[in-house]
Amino acid sequence: MTITIYHNPRCSKSREAFAMVEKFAVDNNIPLNVIEYLKTPPSRDQLLMLSKSLGSNLRDMVRSNEDEYATLELAKANDDALLDAVTNHPKLLQRPVVVYRGKAIIARPPELLQDFLTT
Repeated sequence: MTITIYHNPRCSKSREAFAMVEKFAVDNNIPLNVIEYLKTPPSRDQLLMLSKSLGSNLRDMVRSNEDEYATLELAKANDDALLDAVTNHPKLLQRPVVVYRGKAIIARPPELLQDFLTT
């Protein structure tokens, strides 16, 4: 079993969540996979898997406050357009996303991780 975090080290909430995940992983001897998604953007298939693991729709994974969201006119976009947008503009991905035991969470605020990691 591994914990994966899609992380942006420039984001304070992502750094806070990373610290929590890292401590949990070390304390429980669980491998930690850190994906800096701005350097290594997730593929369409990975985004679909994340969406299923989150138990939500793709739109919930998209940051609507980014300039690209308006520029690409994503407010009314379908899932295919959202997938293309996030694949090509990874800063649109909500952060951080943590995957553990087949489930995922957008750890915003990071305190959501407390229950997610221990239940």
